[in-house]
Amino acid sequence: MDFMKWLNSLGDLLYEVMSWLIFYPITLWRTLTNPLAMMRYSDTELGDLEEDQFDDTLNPPLFLVLSLLLTQAIDVALGGGTNPIIAQKAGLAGYITDSTTLLALRLILFSLFPLIFAARLLRAKRVKITRQRLKSPFYAQCYACAPFALFLGAALSLGHAAIPEARAVGTVLAGAALLAYLFAQTLWFARNLEQSMVRAFGNTLRAFFEACGAFLFLAILFVAH
Repeated sequence: MDFMKWLNSLGDLLYEVMSWLIFYPITLWRTLTNPLAMMRYSDTELGDLEEDQFDDTLNPPLFLVLSLLLTQAIDVALGGGTNPIIAQKAGLAGYITDSTTLLALRLILFSLFPLIFAARLLRAKRVKITRQRLKSPFYAQCYACAPFALFLGAALSLGHAAIPEARAVGTVLAGAALLAYLFAQTLWFARNLEQSMVRAFGNTLRAFFEACGAFLFLAILFVAH
């Protein structure tokens, strides 16, 4: 009986993992073509019963995790060697010993962006930040952050690749990812706060620089000798 339960659980896990091959490209395409609609979709889905949520896409945190996993795979493919953070043993980098812990670090670093943007929205609304109130904007922000993290990571990998002109392509890709991300965030703030694009852009820049500051602070802790 226990063996049959194990087989059923294994079958469920296999289906879940293989379904990502279908739903990841769908989610990525929908997010790239209409990020604001996907962020609204996230808000709507959280109002459904748990078993009915995100039944035709990946849920936002999983989408972010898989995007970072894909970024790491691209880094390995283009880098052709051990990541410098894994190779380094000094300081906090000593805890990053393999691809799994490196993925965890990437996830922590890039999750700062959804967290800080979500918190900025609540602060701008002048409402108390609670776990329940933070969840909806955080989930929506994961949709916005995943393509940004994916293409920025790919751009950084291209910058270190031993391929002619790869650095130029990486620079263009990074710039495009950044501009698209900031534009989507400006639209999001403008809609949710019912304010002009200028004021929304101000909120976007504030949240972005706060997230970058936290990102760099943690990154320095792990790469400093």
